[in-house]
Amino acid sequence: MLVDEAGKTLPQTEELPSTESPSFRRRLELLVEAIKNDAPETALPAFFPVLAYAEVKAIAEPERDWQHRLVAAFSRNIHEYHKQLGADAGSVAFSGIEVPANNVKFMKPGSEGNRLAYHRVLRSRLLLKTPDARELSLEVTSLISWRGEWYVVHLHGFK
Repeated sequence: MLVDEAGKTLPQTEELPSTESPSFRRRLELLVEAIKNDAPETALPAFFPVLAYAEVKAIAEPERDWQHRLVAAFSRNIHEYHKQLGADAGSVAFSGIEVPANNVKFMKPGSEGNRLAYHRVLRSRLLLKTPDARELSLEVTSLISWRGEWYVVHLHGFK
């Protein structure tokens, strides 16, 4: 949940996200659907929410940065992953995610130009399975927490 009954953004927490959360799994399934169908808009629920970004970032016009830099790069990366999968793209299924626990860092306020703290993990692997049981993996460069849930910020590199 991102907002209260009055529509106000709920505050950030320091809760360490779980990779076993049903809502995280659902967001990753949407990400795989977006890659399969070359349809980035499908995966927006998996992406770090604009309301959270506006709270976290200590920059002018965070909503503009979110849309024109972060979401634009996310969309490009989905197109790239779809193309990279080639003939397998339309038939892959979500298999899991490998999140390297030793890479999880608690980012304090002031780090990375942020006003609020969050958990960040770099270099996770999105696991896919083909109908003939081959395993494939794609990089998820950066996951960031908001209120105890992981969200994708960068899929393939930082831009």
